Amino acid sequence: MAINKPDQNIVGEAPEFLRALEHVSRAAQLSKPVLILGERGTGKELFASRVHFLSPRWEQPLVKVNCAALTESILESELFGHEAGAFTGASKRHIGRFERADGGTLLLDELGTIPRRMQEKILRVIEYGEYERVGGTETLSVDVRIVGATNADLPKLAANDEFRSDLLDRLAFDVVWVPPLRRRREDIGTLATYFAVGMTSELGRAYFPGFTPEAENELMTYYWPGNVRELKNAVERSVYRAPDDGEEVDDIILNPFEQEGLDGDEQTGEQHGTINSRFDGSEAEATGRNDEPEQAAASGQGTAAATFPLNIKSRMNQLERSLIEQALEHHRYHQGHTAEALGLSYHQLRASLKRHEINVKGLSGS
Repeated sequence: MAINKPDQNIVGEAPEFLRALEHVSRAAQLSKPVLILGERGTGKELFASRVHFLSPRWEQPLVKVNCAALTESILESELFGHEAGAFTGASKRHIGRFERADGGTLLLDELGTIPRRMQEKILRVIEYGEYERVGGTETLSVDVRIVGATNADLPKLAANDEFRSDLLDRLAFDVVWVPPLRRRREDIGTLATYFAVGMTSELGRAYFPGFTPEAENELMTYYWPGNVRELKNAVERSVYRAPDDGEEVDDIILNPFEQEGLDGDEQTGEQHGTINSRFDGSEAEATGRNDEPEQAAASGQGTAAATFPLNIKSRMNQLERSLIEQALEHHRYHQGHTAEALGLSYHQLRASLKRHEINVKGLSGS
């Protein structure tokens, strides 16, 4: 389907990001093929759209196809169209994406997944502007600019004979690299606020109150392997789950599969475990205190004075709560320092505070 307006605003001002935008602006002025390369979630499709809307073709169709989402036979029909009777079920002529993009731009997303047989047909379109529909004999002519987007290593695929070298040569007239989020950390705060304001509006709330310093630190220090897409999902999820009470968002939910109220050994994976899964028996190491196990037992929280039968999960929950409370007190209720002392992320500590109903709001450093 033709798209005649930009998809979204492109947000960012990090130097490397701005250099990529400038590169796109230069490349847009020609009608040569362009490759947009980058990791998943970096916004390659937005950059590809920018190529079109900054080009002399901007009033013509921008047609997109995700090559990885279609089987080989369906992809061939989608790209080149087919005649009635070309195969079982082809009751009428189908106009392909090349034909619909005539005069405009065709975005081939996930370009590295295109089968070799079709790569040859695409090469012919680039070189001669000609092709035939599936099951047809008529040679059609089109004027289409091709923009490819992928996170695949195309030169490596070509070296392994998995991608045609001649096609790669033609597509790579110019190559634009979209930087990953970890190389444009200056933009994380701006992007997070942009996504949060959008989600606040979608929820029908009056305004976005902002993030707490701890939440901002969580956003800035996380690695973001899923890049901008992951950041968007995490921010929108966190705003959605935050209470609409006018308070700043202080809980960044990175892992939607993490369940509150579960013991550490019930969480899925060490990364999202609680104190139970990390506790090695050394309370002093975990809290920064010098209390002996016997002292903990004397307070009814340890194991030395245990009597049986007992509920081990309940006892471990009591121990976890006690450790958290002691660590909070030791670090003057500074949650960031407390989380570090307990070997947790800020997000994991916040989940534990909620689970044990430990209210530290309004206390020093919280």
